[in-house]
Amino acid sequence: MKMTAKGCVKSALNFQILAECSTSNARTGIMKLPHFDVETPVFMPVGTQGSMKGLLPKQLEMLDCQIILGNTYHLGTRPGPEILKKAGGLHKFMNWKRALLTDSGGFQMVSLLKLAEITEEGVKFNSPYNNSECMLTPEHSIEIQNAIGADIVMQLDDVVKTTTVGPRVEEAMHRTTRWLDRCLEAHAYPERQNIFPIIQGGLDPELRAMSAKKQTERDVNGYAIGGLSGGECKDDFWNMVHLCTQTKDGDKEPLLPKNKPRYLMGVGFAVDLVVCCALGIDMFDCVFPTRTARFGCALVPSGQLNLKKQEYALDFSPIDEECDCSTCARHTRAFLHTIVGYETVACHLLSVHNLAFQMRLMKSVRESIKSGTFPEFVMAFMKRAFPSADYPKWVLDSLGAVNIKLKPD
Repeated sequence: MKMTAKGCVKSALNFQILAECSTSNARTGIMKLPHFDVETPVFMPVGTQGSMKGLLPKQLEMLDCQIILGNTYHLGTRPGPEILKKAGGLHKFMNWKRALLTDSGGFQMVSLLKLAEITEEGVKFNSPYNNSECMLTPEHSIEIQNAIGADIVMQLDDVVKTTTVGPRVEEAMHRTTRWLDRCLEAHAYPERQNIFPIIQGGLDPELRAMSAKKQTERDVNGYAIGGLSGGECKDDFWNMVHLCTQTKDGDKEPLLPKNKPRYLMGVGFAVDLVVCCALGIDMFDCVFPTRTARFGCALVPSGQLNLKKQEYALDFSPIDEECDCSTCARHTRAFLHTIVGYETVACHLLSVHNLAFQMRLMKSVRESIKSGTFPEFVMAFMKRAFPSADYPKWVLDSLGAVNIKLKPD
């Protein structure tokens, strides 16, 4: 129990670290949420409007997806908060019994910028559905997310393109904190839904550190790192993550405290996931696994297979001999080559495989941390991803920063 502005409420999230890597910042734990106990590090598939393209909720359970993400802007537009309230929330509406996280709608400031105007009040949109005008304020974002009923909800943040520089970055960082306070004040159900603040500040270390200091002064159960994985160079990317999670000399705590989950928004490439787990991140989300499936690409330890290529026309092996998903158990590369781009079932089959790949990867990360073999796991993973050992410099540098050396000195 804890005191808030709304009185004494029970905590909607309990985070317990089960094991930590003795070499790097990687850790594994349990995040107990109202609807499900989530093992971390965890990858969250994106179901924009309460559905995963080409997959049913039951199939996601069979793939061991513990938590999925929904989009507040799109759900707030269709079906809308009133229908979601009458349905008893998105869990019941989509028949999903595990955990849910919703974004705030703020990302649409970037993706739909031509349709949006940003002011201190909020974001004014022209709907891409019917061109009607709507205002998304911090209060309205939380109202929609309260109706959705997700276990974790995100504050509305002022989002700028990752590569933006100059005064706009600092303006967005300060506004994000002001909007956080408005979100916390508007939040109707702190006893069953968690608000995560979002750390902003672009690629400026001082602004990132300032944002983290401001956001961690609020009484919340977890934190997100936003504004990355949007086109910046990989050196900037990993350094901003490391800044938030590293323990500085003489400090007892990193910028983001160790006893609360850390969520890195919008990251889904396998190499990025492994590196950022080593840096100390607990949660990830991305549309990548299902989006790349729609383009006929399958995820494998060495990267991706573009099954549209003619070289797979007579390849009667499964996508991955080591994968136990239903697609690999029943279908060959040759069959998938024949139907990708022509039959909608191809999207379904590849989405099943790609999500199975992501779930298996994160499970392997967790198990290696528990067994004390995470550095060895990372080295073996990177060797398969880069068979010639031509590791990108950013991978060498980022892992080296947490004492994992892929090449001898």
